[in-house]
Amino acid sequence: MRVTLLTEGTYPHAHGGVSVWCDQLVQGMPDVEFDIIAVTGTGAEPLAWELPPQVRSVTTAPLWGPADEGKPPRGRTLRRFLDAYERFLHSILDPVYASHFATELYGFADFARRGLLSPALRSEPALRTLQQVWTRAYLSTAAAQPTLHDALHATDLLEHALRPLSVEPPHDGVAHAVSGGLAALPGLIASQQFAVPFLLTEHGIYLRERYLGYRTGPYRWPVKALVLGFYRMLAEESYSRAALVTPGNRYNRRWEERGGTPPDNIRTVYNGVDPDLFPAAGPEPSVPTLSWAGRVDPIKDLETLIRAFALVKAEIPDARLRMFGGTARGAEGYRDGCVALAAELGLGDSVVFEGRVEEIQDAYAAGNIVMLSSISEGFPFTLIEAMSSGRATVSTDVGGVREAVGETGLVVPPREPEPMARAALELLRDPARRAAMGEAARLRVIEQFTLRQNIDGFRNIYTELLGEPRWLPHGVAPVAERATAAEGAA
Repeated sequence: MRVTLLTEGTYPHAHGGVSVWCDQLVQGMPDVEFDIIAVTGTGAEPLAWELPPQVRSVTTAPLWGPADEGKPPRGRTLRRFLDAYERFLHSILDPVYASHFATELYGFADFARRGLLSPALRSEPALRTLQQVWTRAYLSTAAAQPTLHDALHATDLLEHALRPLSVEPPHDGVAHAVSGGLAALPGLIASQQFAVPFLLTEHGIYLRERYLGYRTGPYRWPVKALVLGFYRMLAEESYSRAALVTPGNRYNRRWEERGGTPPDNIRTVYNGVDPDLFPAAGPEPSVPTLSWAGRVDPIKDLETLIRAFALVKAEIPDARLRMFGGTARGAEGYRDGCVALAAELGLGDSVVFEGRVEEIQDAYAAGNIVMLSSISEGFPFTLIEAMSSGRATVSTDVGGVREAVGETGLVVPPREPEPMARAALELLRDPARRAAMGEAARLRVIEQFTLRQNIDGFRNIYTELLGEPRWLPHGVAPVAERATAAEGAA
């Protein structure tokens, strides 16, 4: 059995929740051959994980390295590209033309693998095509009077986003994207060109996170409309073409159904941990302490956590907040802003950024309560790891958090320091309740969210996709039958 994992910004070049999940999946199936196509920043990132022997290859698809310096196409090839590009832009900006998106996207893959797509997109005729399309009176972008500067920005963002099309897609096995968005591109091409079953797993909702990120981005409305339209259409194509979509929680399922996934093609597979690796954490710290673990990133909303802690400290002066984890690439300024906010609120040494910790279990043991303040999550590993460690939790009501916690922790609205502080104070003042919640949380993980359940679930899905003809286009035999027929012919 062969599987190609499709990743973006995670495994095997970064640590963090989805990377942990990928490593557990690969390590848990030593009899399955894995290839990895990783969408990365520059392509120069070192491996962050020691890969097991069944990982046959790692191919990178860098987004931000130097662009292909080839010459743009000319003559009939250029005309063909410009006609396709005009239809592509219309499909993004006008629902009437939505059916053109997939056709032109798959056509661009041929241009990309010949080294023509990036030069063509950056050419003057392509810029003129964009300006002609989005200034048409019946499109919403026209009212904002997009400028040449806007066109250059939009072109740059689109060109980078489409670079994964240049990677050779898998020709057999299962193409398993571990997020939506750009990681799905090689899987979509594999499905369309080679009838490879495409499996999409979403831990968080990629499209929702793009909306959150671009909301405060430094771009004018026409640029945001074009780029977010691209991501919306890419999500819809991924949902509709996937043989199966496996959300990590029921919250994601609602987005996937609205995005066009047939309900029968959705199966929830919860993340899991090994309870033996996350045993009960033991005695609590003697000083009232809130702990947080994760990757420092704006989506984790540490500013709200720091503001909530300031309210806690006003009631319990000796309280501490300890935050464990590295800083996401590009989020160094955000981390500095959080440090400055803690100083501005007069929290002094009570707030500590500990950096990466050798054993993540120590991060959970460091607090009386484990906090999660994110504005977007799937089914967060840090939460179920903390629950397995027997710690009470206070978490924001995003993604699959409420499904994970049940009645074993407190759930509060995102972006609101006051409710978060009240919940933390409630638990800090009630040791018996904390202990009962921690015990119930560990039992909940053992019963519902183990690593073995997760790995067995995906092994069964891989086997099913490779053996079931209903996932394939009409008239195409399953991979197992094609392999047998080839052997017989030989």
